[in-house]
Amino acid sequence: MGFTVCSIMDRLPTIIQGGMGAGVSSWRLAQAVSKLGQLGVVSGTALDVILARRLQDGDPGGHMRRGLDRFPIPEMAERIWRTYYIPGGKAERAPYKSLPTHSKDTPLELRELYVVANFVEVILAREGHDNPVGINYLEKVQLPHLPSIYGAMLAGVGYVLMGAGVPLRIPGVLDRLSNHEPATYLLHVTGAQDDDDKTTMEFAPREFVGRDLPPLARPKFIAIIASNTLATTMLKKADGRVDGFVIEGCTAGGHNAPPRGKLQLDEAGEAIYGERDTVDLEKIRALGVPFWLAGGYGRPEKLAEALAAGAAGVQAGTAFAFCAESALRMDYKQALLAKALSGKARVFTDPVASPTSFPFKVAQLEGTVSEREIYSARPRICDLGFLREAYRTPMGTIDYRCSAEPVTIYVSKGGKVENTVGRKCLCNALMANIGHPQTRNGKYVENGMVTSGNDLTGIARFLEPGATTYTAADVVANLMSCVDSRVAVGSGVGGNRAY
Repeated sequence: MGFTVCSIMDRLPTIIQGGMGAGVSSWRLAQAVSKLGQLGVVSGTALDVILARRLQDGDPGGHMRRGLDRFPIPEMAERIWRTYYIPGGKAERAPYKSLPTHSKDTPLELRELYVVANFVEVILAREGHDNPVGINYLEKVQLPHLPSIYGAMLAGVGYVLMGAGVPLRIPGVLDRLSNHEPATYLLHVTGAQDDDDKTTMEFAPREFVGRDLPPLARPKFIAIIASNTLATTMLKKADGRVDGFVIEGCTAGGHNAPPRGKLQLDEAGEAIYGERDTVDLEKIRALGVPFWLAGGYGRPEKLAEALAAGAAGVQAGTAFAFCAESALRMDYKQALLAKALSGKARVFTDPVASPTSFPFKVAQLEGTVSEREIYSARPRICDLGFLREAYRTPMGTIDYRCSAEPVTIYVSKGGKVENTVGRKCLCNALMANIGHPQTRNGKYVENGMVTSGNDLTGIARFLEPGATTYTAADVVANLMSCVDSRVAVGSGVGGNRAY
Protein backbone atom coordinates (compact mmCIF):
# COMPACT_ATOMS: atom_id res chain seq x y z
CA MET A 1 0.00 0.00 0.00
CA GLY A 2 3.00 2.30 0.55
CA PHE A 3 4.42 4.56 -2.14
CA THR A 4 6.67 2.85 -4.66
CA VAL A 5 9.90 4.73 -5.20
CA CYS A 6 10.57 5.45 -8.86
CA SER A 7 12.72 7.78 -10.91
CA ILE A 8 10.29 10.67 -10.68
CA MET A 9 11.01 10.99 -6.97
CA ASP A 10 14.60 11.89 -7.86
CA ARG A 11 13.38 15.04 -9.63
CA LEU A 12 12.08 18.30 -8.29
CA PRO A 13 8.78 19.90 -9.22
CA THR A 14 9.03 23.32 -10.79
CA ILE A 15 5.62 24.24 -9.37
CA ILE A 16 4.30 23.29 -5.95
CA GLN A 17 0.58 23.89 -5.64
CA GLY A 18 0.02 25.37 -2.20
CA GLY A 19 -1.83 23.53 0.55
CA MET A 20 -4.71 25.92 1.18
CA GLY A 21 -7.27 26.41 3.87
CA ALA A 22 -9.14 23.44 5.22
CA GLY A 23 -10.06 21.39 2.17
CA VAL A 24 -9.65 24.09 -0.50
CA SER A 25 -6.70 22.19 -1.90
CA SER A 26 -8.68 18.97 -1.99
CA TRP A 27 -7.82 15.66 -3.61
CA ARG A 28 -9.36 16.85 -6.90
CA LEU A 29 -7.06 19.86 -7.16
CA ALA A 30 -3.94 17.96 -6.08
CA GLN A 31 -4.74 15.18 -8.54
CA ALA A 32 -5.17 17.68 -11.40
CA VAL A 33 -1.82 19.36 -10.68
CA SER A 34 0.13 16.14 -10.16
CA LYS A 35 -1.26 14.72 -13.41
CA LEU A 36 0.43 17.67 -15.13
CA GLY A 37 3.83 16.66 -13.76
CA GLN A 38 3.96 19.27 -11.00
CA LEU A 39 3.43 18.71 -7.27
CA GLY A 40 -0.22 18.63 -6.27
CA VAL A 41 -0.69 19.13 -2.53
CA VAL A 42 -3.71 18.38 -0.37
CA SER A 43 -4.37 20.35 2.79
CA GLY A 44 -4.06 18.13 5.86
CA THR A 45 -5.93 20.53 8.12
CA ALA A 46 -9.17 19.22 9.68
CA LEU A 47 -9.45 16.22 7.35
CA ASP A 48 -11.22 14.26 10.10
CA VAL A 49 -14.06 16.78 10.17
CA ILE A 50 -14.11 17.06 6.38
CA LEU A 51 -14.42 13.30 5.83
CA ALA A 52 -17.13 13.02 8.48
CA ARG A 53 -19.13 15.86 6.91
CA ARG A 54 -18.72 14.55 3.37
CA LEU A 55 -20.16 11.24 4.56
CA GLN A 56 -23.02 12.98 6.37
CA ASP A 57 -23.77 14.82 3.12
CA GLY A 58 -24.29 11.43 1.49
CA ASP A 59 -20.88 11.05 -0.17
CA PRO A 60 -21.83 12.63 -3.53
CA GLY A 61 -20.17 10.72 -6.36
CA GLY A 62 -19.16 7.87 -4.05
CA HIS A 63 -15.56 9.09 -3.86
CA MET A 64 -15.18 8.65 -0.10
CA ARG A 65 -16.50 5.10 -0.36
CA ARG A 66 -13.93 4.40 -3.08
CA GLY A 67 -11.13 5.72 -0.88
CA LEU A 68 -12.35 3.79 2.15
CA ASP A 69 -12.41 0.59 0.12
CA ARG A 70 -8.64 0.92 -0.41
CA PHE A 71 -7.77 1.34 3.25
CA PRO A 72 -5.60 -1.60 4.42
CA ILE A 73 -7.62 -2.27 7.60
CA PRO A 74 -11.17 -2.76 6.24
CA GLU A 75 -12.88 -3.07 9.63
CA MET A 76 -11.59 0.37 10.64
CA ALA A 77 -12.89 1.95 7.45
CA GLU A 78 -16.26 0.26 7.98
CA ARG A 79 -16.58 1.64 11.51
CA ILE A 80 -16.18 5.16 10.15
CA TRP A 81 -18.65 4.50 7.33
CA ARG A 82 -21.28 3.18 9.74
CA THR A 83 -20.73 6.07 12.16
CA TYR A 84 -20.99 8.99 9.73
CA TYR A 85 -22.57 7.97 6.42
CA ILE A 86 -26.14 9.19 5.85
CA PRO A 87 -27.77 7.80 2.66
CA GLY A 88 -28.94 10.73 0.56
CA GLY A 89 -27.34 13.19 2.97
CA LYS A 90 -28.58 14.90 6.12
CA ALA A 91 -31.49 17.33 6.05
CA GLU A 92 -30.41 20.82 5.02
CA ARG A 93 -31.08 22.40 8.42
CA ALA A 94 -29.90 19.44 10.46
CA PRO A 95 -26.58 19.91 12.26
CA TYR A 96 -23.53 17.82 11.50
CA LYS A 97 -22.67 15.23 14.12
CA SER A 98 -20.12 16.47 16.64
CA LEU A 99 -16.78 14.67 16.81
CA PRO A 100 -14.94 13.77 20.01
CA THR A 101 -12.90 16.62 21.47
CA HIS A 102 -9.30 16.90 20.28
CA SER A 103 -6.82 16.47 23.10
CA LYS A 104 -3.43 15.03 23.92
CA ASP A 105 -5.15 11.81 24.98
CA THR A 106 -7.26 11.53 21.85
CA PRO A 107 -9.90 8.79 22.00
CA LEU A 108 -9.47 5.81 19.70
CA GLU A 109 -12.47 6.80 17.56
CA LEU A 110 -10.84 10.09 16.66
CA ARG A 111 -7.39 8.60 16.06
CA GLU A 112 -8.96 6.16 13.62
CA LEU A 113 -10.68 9.05 11.87
CA TYR A 114 -7.39 10.98 11.63
CA VAL A 115 -5.62 8.04 10.02
CA VAL A 116 -8.38 7.08 7.62
CA ALA A 117 -9.26 10.63 6.56
CA ASN A 118 -5.65 11.44 5.65
CA PHE A 119 -5.35 8.13 3.81
CA VAL A 120 -8.50 8.75 1.78
CA GLU A 121 -7.50 12.29 0.74
CA VAL A 122 -4.07 11.20 -0.45
CA ILE A 123 -5.12 7.95 -2.13
CA LEU A 124 -7.79 9.79 -4.15
CA ALA A 125 -5.28 12.48 -5.17
CA ARG A 126 -2.96 9.73 -6.44
CA GLU A 127 -5.54 8.11 -8.70
CA GLY A 128 -4.95 8.14 -12.45
CA HIS A 129 -1.22 8.97 -12.51
CA ASP A 130 2.15 7.89 -11.09
CA ASN A 131 3.45 11.29 -10.00
CA PRO A 132 4.07 12.34 -6.38
CA VAL A 133 1.40 13.99 -4.27
CA GLY A 134 2.13 16.12 -1.20
CA ILE A 135 0.26 17.00 1.98
CA ASN A 136 0.50 20.25 3.91
CA TYR A 137 0.14 20.59 7.68
CA LEU A 138 0.30 23.51 10.12
CA GLU A 139 2.80 22.89 12.91
CA LYS A 140 0.60 24.86 15.29
CA VAL A 141 -2.21 22.32 14.84
CA GLN A 142 -0.23 19.72 16.75
CA LEU A 143 -2.74 17.35 18.30
CA PRO A 144 -3.54 15.37 15.10
CA HIS A 145 0.06 15.26 13.76
CA LEU A 146 1.15 11.68 14.42
CA PRO A 147 -1.90 9.66 13.30
CA SER A 148 -2.58 12.09 10.43
CA ILE A 149 0.92 11.75 8.99
CA TYR A 150 0.76 7.98 9.37
CA GLY A 151 -2.51 7.85 7.44
CA ALA A 152 -1.01 9.94 4.63
CA MET A 153 2.04 7.66 4.53
CA LEU A 154 -0.15 4.56 4.33
CA ALA A 155 -1.57 6.09 1.16
CA GLY A 156 1.90 6.72 -0.30
CA VAL A 157 2.24 10.47 0.12
CA GLY A 158 5.42 11.65 -1.59
CA TYR A 159 6.00 14.96 0.23
CA VAL A 160 5.10 16.36 3.63
CA LEU A 161 5.17 20.15 3.83
CA MET A 162 4.80 22.03 7.11
CA GLY A 163 4.86 25.64 8.21
CA ALA A 164 3.30 27.90 10.89
CA GLY A 165 5.83 26.86 13.49
CA VAL A 166 9.20 25.16 13.92
CA PRO A 167 8.75 21.50 12.91
CA LEU A 168 12.09 20.19 14.17
CA ARG A 169 10.77 16.75 15.09
CA ILE A 170 8.76 15.98 11.97
CA PRO A 171 11.72 14.52 9.97
CA GLY A 172 12.32 11.99 12.75
CA VAL A 173 8.62 11.19 12.89
CA LEU A 174 8.71 10.35 9.18
CA ASP A 175 11.71 8.07 9.73
CA ARG A 176 10.00 6.13 12.50
CA LEU A 177 6.55 5.89 10.97
CA SER A 178 8.03 4.54 7.73
CA ASN A 179 8.97 1.42 9.74
CA HIS A 180 5.72 1.45 11.76
CA GLU A 181 7.76 2.29 14.87
CA PRO A 182 6.34 4.33 17.77
CA ALA A 183 6.72 8.06 17.23
CA THR A 184 6.51 10.91 19.71
CA TYR A 185 5.87 14.62 19.36
CA LEU A 186 6.22 17.34 21.97
CA LEU A 187 3.02 19.29 22.50
CA HIS A 188 3.60 22.97 23.19
CA VAL A 189 1.90 23.64 26.53
CA THR A 190 1.79 27.19 27.88
CA GLY A 191 3.17 27.22 31.41
CA ALA A 192 4.70 23.75 31.19
CA GLN A 193 7.62 23.10 33.51
CA ASP A 194 11.00 21.78 32.42
CA ASP A 195 10.45 18.41 34.09
CA ASP A 196 6.89 18.03 32.87
CA ASP A 197 6.54 14.63 31.22
CA LYS A 198 2.86 15.12 30.38
CA THR A 199 3.53 17.09 27.19
CA THR A 200 4.73 14.23 24.99
CA MET A 201 2.26 12.72 22.53
CA GLU A 202 2.85 9.17 21.29
CA PHE A 203 1.52 7.05 18.47
CA ALA A 204 2.37 3.36 18.11
CA PRO A 205 1.40 2.15 14.62
CA ARG A 206 1.69 -1.59 15.29
CA GLU A 207 -0.54 -1.36 18.35
CA PHE A 208 -2.97 0.79 16.39
CA VAL A 209 -3.34 -1.42 13.29
CA GLY A 210 -2.98 -4.71 15.17
CA ARG A 211 -1.06 -6.42 12.38
CA ASP A 212 2.21 -6.33 10.46
CA LEU A 213 2.35 -4.13 7.37
CA PRO A 214 5.23 -3.76 4.90
CA PRO A 215 7.60 -0.80 5.39
CA LEU A 216 6.51 2.52 3.94
CA ALA A 217 8.58 4.86 1.80
CA ARG A 218 9.61 7.93 3.75
CA PRO A 219 8.16 11.04 2.11
CA LYS A 220 10.41 14.00 1.45
CA PHE A 221 10.07 16.73 4.06
CA ILE A 222 9.77 20.39 3.01
CA ALA A 223 9.74 23.03 5.75
CA ILE A 224 7.85 26.24 5.00
CA ILE A 225 9.87 29.12 6.45
CA ALA A 226 10.11 32.91 6.39
CA SER A 227 13.61 33.57 7.73
CA ASN A 228 17.24 32.56 7.26
CA THR A 229 17.48 31.79 10.96
CA LEU A 230 14.73 29.20 10.79
CA ALA A 231 16.29 27.56 7.72
CA THR A 232 19.63 27.21 9.51
CA THR A 233 17.94 25.97 12.68
CA MET A 234 16.01 23.31 10.78
CA LEU A 235 19.17 21.94 9.16
CA LYS A 236 21.21 21.98 12.37
CA LYS A 237 18.66 20.81 14.91
CA ALA A 238 16.01 18.73 13.11
CA ASP A 239 16.12 15.08 14.18
CA GLY A 240 16.14 13.82 10.61
CA ARG A 241 16.65 14.84 7.00
CA VAL A 242 15.18 18.11 5.74
CA ASP A 243 14.76 17.80 1.97
CA GLY A 244 14.09 21.43 1.12
CA PHE A 245 12.39 24.71 1.98
CA VAL A 246 9.48 26.75 0.75
CA ILE A 247 10.40 30.36 1.49
CA GLU A 248 7.13 32.17 1.98
CA GLY A 249 6.83 35.94 1.88
CA CYS A 250 4.29 38.14 3.64
CA THR A 251 2.04 38.43 0.56
CA ALA A 252 1.10 34.74 0.70
CA GLY A 253 -2.41 33.74 1.78
CA GLY A 254 -3.47 32.14 5.04
CA HIS A 255 -1.30 32.64 8.10
CA ASN A 256 1.78 34.82 7.68
CA ALA A 257 4.83 34.74 9.91
CA PRO A 258 4.67 37.73 12.28
CA PRO A 259 7.03 40.61 11.47
CA ARG A 260 10.34 40.45 13.30
CA GLY A 261 10.55 42.88 16.18
CA LYS A 262 7.70 44.83 17.74
CA LEU A 263 4.41 44.58 15.84
CA GLN A 264 3.55 47.86 14.13
CA LEU A 265 0.44 48.59 12.06
CA ASP A 266 -0.02 50.91 9.10
CA GLU A 267 -2.93 53.33 8.61
CA ALA A 268 -5.15 50.51 7.34
CA GLY A 269 -4.43 48.42 10.44
CA GLU A 270 -2.20 45.87 8.71
CA ALA A 271 1.11 44.55 10.00
CA ILE A 272 4.19 46.37 8.68
CA TYR A 273 6.99 44.20 7.32
CA GLY A 274 10.48 45.56 6.76
CA GLU A 275 13.99 44.63 5.66
CA ARG A 276 14.45 42.29 8.63
CA ASP A 277 11.64 40.14 7.21
CA THR A 278 13.35 39.65 3.84
CA VAL A 279 15.12 36.34 3.35
CA ASP A 280 18.70 36.48 2.04
CA LEU A 281 18.58 34.06 -0.88
CA GLU A 282 22.35 33.98 -1.23
CA LYS A 283 22.57 32.51 2.27
CA ILE A 284 19.76 30.07 1.47
CA ARG A 285 21.62 28.88 -1.64
CA ALA A 286 24.73 28.32 0.48
CA LEU A 287 22.84 25.81 2.62
CA GLY A 288 22.87 23.42 -0.32
CA VAL A 289 19.25 22.21 -0.20
CA PRO A 290 16.51 22.82 -2.78
CA PHE A 291 14.15 25.72 -2.18
CA TRP A 292 11.02 27.18 -3.71
CA LEU A 293 9.80 30.78 -3.44
CA ALA A 294 6.23 31.60 -2.42
CA GLY A 295 4.09 34.66 -1.88
CA GLY A 296 3.31 36.52 -5.10
CA TYR A 297 5.16 34.04 -7.34
CA GLY A 298 2.14 32.80 -9.30
CA ARG A 299 3.23 34.51 -12.54
CA PRO A 300 5.57 33.30 -15.29
CA GLU A 301 7.96 36.22 -14.85
CA LYS A 302 8.17 35.49 -11.12
CA LEU A 303 8.90 31.82 -11.81
CA ALA A 304 11.69 32.91 -14.17
CA GLU A 305 12.99 35.23 -11.45
CA ALA A 306 12.95 32.39 -8.91
CA LEU A 307 14.81 30.03 -11.21
CA ALA A 308 17.40 32.71 -11.94
CA ALA A 309 17.89 33.12 -8.18
CA GLY A 310 18.75 29.44 -7.85
CA ALA A 311 15.36 28.19 -6.67
CA ALA A 312 13.99 24.86 -7.86
CA GLY A 313 10.77 26.69 -8.65
CA VAL A 314 7.83 28.32 -6.90
CA GLN A 315 4.89 27.48 -4.70
CA ALA A 316 1.64 29.05 -5.88
CA GLY A 317 -1.58 29.04 -3.89
CA THR A 318 -3.90 31.89 -4.80
CA ALA A 319 -3.83 31.11 -8.52
CA PHE A 320 -5.01 27.56 -7.80
CA ALA A 321 -7.49 28.50 -5.06
CA PHE A 322 -9.89 30.01 -7.58
CA CYS A 323 -9.58 27.43 -10.36
CA ALA A 324 -12.36 24.98 -11.21
CA GLU A 325 -10.84 22.04 -9.34
CA SER A 326 -10.43 23.73 -5.96
CA ALA A 327 -13.04 22.98 -3.30
CA LEU A 328 -13.73 26.63 -2.47
CA ARG A 329 -17.47 27.30 -2.74
CA MET A 330 -18.47 28.28 -6.26
CA ASP A 331 -20.37 31.39 -5.15
CA TYR A 332 -17.27 32.65 -3.34
CA LYS A 333 -15.06 31.89 -6.36
CA GLN A 334 -17.37 33.68 -8.76
CA ALA A 335 -17.83 36.72 -6.52
CA LEU A 336 -14.09 37.18 -5.99
CA LEU A 337 -13.25 36.58 -9.65
CA ALA A 338 -15.81 39.27 -10.52
CA LYS A 339 -14.14 41.62 -8.04
CA ALA A 340 -10.75 40.89 -9.60
CA LEU A 341 -12.13 41.60 -13.08
CA SER A 342 -13.58 44.93 -11.94
CA GLY A 343 -10.45 45.94 -10.05
CA LYS A 344 -12.26 45.88 -6.70
CA ALA A 345 -10.61 42.81 -5.13
CA ARG A 346 -8.95 43.51 -1.80
CA VAL A 347 -7.12 41.41 0.78
CA PHE A 348 -6.68 42.57 4.38
CA THR A 349 -3.87 41.18 6.53
CA ASP A 350 -5.73 40.98 9.83
CA PRO A 351 -3.29 41.07 12.77
CA VAL A 352 -5.82 39.75 15.33
CA ALA A 353 -8.36 37.53 13.54
CA SER A 354 -6.56 34.24 14.11
CA PRO A 355 -6.47 32.62 17.57
CA THR A 356 -2.85 31.70 16.75
CA SER A 357 -1.87 35.40 16.95
CA PHE A 358 -0.27 35.05 13.50
CA PRO A 359 -1.40 37.67 10.94
CA PHE A 360 -4.11 36.14 8.74
CA LYS A 361 -5.04 37.26 5.25
CA VAL A 362 -8.76 37.77 4.62
CA ALA A 363 -10.35 38.43 1.22
CA GLN A 364 -12.94 41.16 1.60
CA LEU A 365 -16.26 39.69 0.48
CA GLU A 366 -19.86 40.58 1.25
CA GLY A 367 -21.83 37.86 3.03
CA THR A 368 -18.80 36.42 4.83
CA VAL A 369 -17.46 37.07 8.30
CA SER A 370 -14.96 39.51 6.84
CA GLU A 371 -17.88 41.92 7.36
CA ARG A 372 -17.90 43.10 10.97
CA GLU A 373 -21.68 43.15 11.32
CA ILE A 374 -22.00 39.58 10.09
CA TYR A 375 -19.40 38.29 12.50
CA SER A 376 -20.88 40.23 15.43
CA ALA A 377 -24.16 38.36 14.87
CA ARG A 378 -22.41 35.00 15.26
CA PRO A 379 -22.74 33.23 18.61
CA ARG A 380 -19.26 32.99 20.10
CA ILE A 381 -18.45 29.29 20.32
CA CYS A 382 -15.46 26.97 19.91
CA ASP A 383 -16.63 23.46 19.03
CA LEU A 384 -13.98 22.29 16.53
CA GLY A 385 -10.93 23.42 18.44
CA PHE A 386 -8.08 22.99 15.97
CA LEU A 387 -6.48 26.28 17.00
CA ARG A 388 -6.90 25.87 20.74
CA GLU A 389 -3.95 26.57 23.00
CA ALA A 390 -2.84 23.84 25.39
CA TYR A 391 -1.98 25.17 28.84
CA ARG A 392 -0.93 23.83 32.23
CA THR A 393 -3.59 24.22 34.90
CA PRO A 394 -2.78 25.06 38.53
CA MET A 395 -3.37 21.36 39.29
CA GLY A 396 -0.61 20.38 36.86
CA THR A 397 -2.94 18.91 34.24
CA ILE A 398 -3.32 19.97 30.59
CA ASP A 399 -6.42 21.86 29.46
CA TYR A 400 -7.27 23.83 26.34
CA ARG A 401 -8.52 27.33 25.58
CA CYS A 402 -9.23 29.41 22.48
CA SER A 403 -9.26 33.18 22.32
CA ALA A 404 -12.25 32.95 19.97
CA GLU A 405 -14.39 31.03 22.50
CA PRO A 406 -16.79 32.85 24.87
CA VAL A 407 -14.80 35.52 26.67
CA THR A 408 -15.85 34.50 30.18
CA ILE A 409 -14.81 30.90 29.55
CA TYR A 410 -11.46 31.92 28.09
CA VAL A 411 -10.71 34.23 31.00
CA SER A 412 -11.77 31.57 33.51
CA LYS A 413 -9.02 29.37 32.05
CA GLY A 414 -6.38 32.02 32.69
CA GLY A 415 -6.53 33.73 29.32
CA LYS A 416 -6.14 37.50 29.05
CA VAL A 417 -9.29 39.35 28.04
CA GLU A 418 -7.32 41.59 25.64
CA ASN A 419 -6.42 38.48 23.62
CA THR A 420 -10.09 37.97 22.73
CA VAL A 421 -10.55 41.31 20.96
CA GLY A 422 -11.09 40.86 17.23
CA ARG A 423 -10.55 37.09 17.33
CA LYS A 424 -12.60 35.01 14.90
CA CYS A 425 -13.51 31.34 14.73
CA LEU A 426 -11.42 30.31 11.73
CA CYS A 427 -12.26 26.62 12.15
CA ASN A 428 -15.99 27.01 11.48
CA ALA A 429 -15.45 29.67 8.83
CA LEU A 430 -13.06 27.44 6.87
CA MET A 431 -15.58 24.57 6.94
CA ALA A 432 -18.19 26.95 5.52
CA ASN A 433 -15.75 27.98 2.77
CA ILE A 434 -15.90 24.48 1.29
CA GLY A 435 -19.63 23.95 1.58
CA HIS A 436 -19.83 22.19 4.97
CA PRO A 437 -21.14 24.92 7.30
CA GLN A 438 -22.46 23.90 10.69
CA THR A 439 -26.12 24.70 11.40
CA ARG A 440 -27.07 25.70 14.93
CA ASN A 441 -30.56 25.26 16.41
CA GLY A 442 -31.92 24.75 12.91
CA LYS A 443 -31.54 28.47 12.22
CA TYR A 444 -28.04 29.92 12.34
CA VAL A 445 -25.73 28.76 9.53
CA GLU A 446 -22.01 29.44 9.81
CA ASN A 447 -20.61 31.88 7.25
CA GLY A 448 -17.26 31.53 5.51
CA MET A 449 -14.18 33.73 5.59
CA VAL A 450 -12.01 33.37 2.51
CA THR A 451 -8.27 33.63 2.86
CA SER A 452 -6.18 34.62 -0.14
CA GLY A 453 -2.80 36.00 -1.02
CA ASN A 454 -2.38 39.54 -2.27
CA ASP A 455 -2.27 38.14 -5.80
CA LEU A 456 -6.08 37.92 -5.66
CA THR A 457 -6.16 41.27 -7.44
CA GLY A 458 -4.61 39.71 -10.55
CA ILE A 459 -6.27 36.29 -10.86
CA ALA A 460 -8.51 37.42 -13.71
CA ARG A 461 -5.46 37.02 -15.96
CA PHE A 462 -6.21 33.30 -16.12
CA LEU A 463 -9.67 33.85 -17.60
CA GLU A 464 -10.14 33.65 -21.35
CA PRO A 465 -12.29 36.48 -22.79
CA GLY A 466 -15.90 35.86 -21.79
CA ALA A 467 -15.02 32.95 -19.51
CA THR A 468 -16.12 32.77 -15.88
CA THR A 469 -13.77 30.03 -14.75
CA TYR A 470 -10.35 28.54 -15.45
CA THR A 471 -8.59 25.27 -14.66
CA ALA A 472 -5.46 24.06 -12.89
CA ALA A 473 -4.04 23.25 -16.32
CA ASP A 474 -4.49 26.91 -17.32
CA VAL A 475 -2.44 27.97 -14.28
CA VAL A 476 0.34 25.46 -14.93
CA ALA A 477 0.54 26.34 -18.63
CA ASN A 478 0.66 30.05 -17.81
CA LEU A 479 3.45 29.67 -15.27
CA MET A 480 5.49 27.26 -17.34
CA SER A 481 5.39 29.52 -20.38
CA CYS A 482 8.59 31.10 -19.09
CA VAL A 483 10.48 27.83 -18.77
CA ASP A 484 12.76 26.21 -21.35
CA SER A 485 10.73 23.92 -23.60
CA ARG A 486 12.85 20.98 -22.48
CA VAL A 487 10.81 20.97 -19.24
CA ALA A 488 7.56 19.64 -20.62
CA VAL A 489 4.33 20.40 -18.84
CA GLY A 490 2.54 17.11 -18.25
CA SER A 491 5.57 15.05 -19.18
CA GLY A 492 5.55 13.43 -15.76
CA VAL A 493 9.05 14.63 -14.88
CA GLY A 494 7.89 17.65 -12.87
CA GLY A 495 11.03 19.65 -13.54
CA ASN A 496 14.64 19.00 -14.46
CA ARG A 497 16.56 19.55 -11.23
CA ALA A 498 17.60 16.45 -9.35
CA TYR A 499 18.55 16.03 -5.71
